[in-house]
Amino acid sequence: MRDFGTPKKESNELVFGIRAVIEAITAGKEIESLFIQKGLTGNLYAELRLVIGEYDTPFQFVPIEKLNRLTTKNHQGAVAFISPISYHKTDQIVPEIYAAGKTPLLLVLDRVTDVRNFGAIVRTAECMGVDAVIVPARGSAQVNPDAIKTSAGALFRVPICREMKLKETLEFLKDSGVQLVACTEKTDNLLADVDYTGPTAIIMGSEEDGISPEYMKFCDARAKIPMFGDIASLNVSVSAGVILYEAIRQRKV
Repeated sequence: MRDFGTPKKESNELVFGIRAVIEAITAGKEIESLFIQKGLTGNLYAELRLVIGEYDTPFQFVPIEKLNRLTTKNHQGAVAFISPISYHKTDQIVPEIYAAGKTPLLLVLDRVTDVRNFGAIVRTAECMGVDAVIVPARGSAQVNPDAIKTSAGALFRVPICREMKLKETLEFLKDSGVQLVACTEKTDNLLADVDYTGPTAIIMGSEEDGISPEYMKFCDARAKIPMFGDIASLNVSVSAGVILYEAIRQRKV
């Protein structure tokens, strides 16, 4: 497996101004988030959009008021935050795991947006020996100082794969011999009914909506956590810990 090197500083560096943002992207900086003013026009903006497309940089349009809250400087309608970690690609990580003689254990987070939940999940993933955590480029928690603190530094140790097209990533995993297991209450199968000893990617959904139906169709198996109390669900970070423990228990037997 690759050496992930020295962690970057924890603070998310702010970059503002269209030209500065363009230069940051083309220089290979990892963009954690990019906010662009709604209705922006002009040649420089057109150049920014070309660069965003070329580098698959996630972004979102926002009102100017949000940009003004982020900085009082002349932002020209574009503000970006540099990520404190380096992201990886699933199609590079998975072959490395196989080449190292390991059986992949991956975690896919579908729209987990709370930074503390995200940090706690990554901390558990590191403790359980998960090879990588996969997240969509849009609709995921930011990697910021709160997430890093909650992860107890695990975000510097576990490869985080940020993917623009999660559907294609799931297809790649299946083509690579990785079974997809949905952690969901929408099944009669309990955790222990599923075999995790082979190459496996466990999918966790958002607390509000669970796993997207589009992604659920890709899953080879579904597993639910048995519940005995009056409250019908667990926090997603706790659920991740429970199912990962079952996977590790089976692999260590």
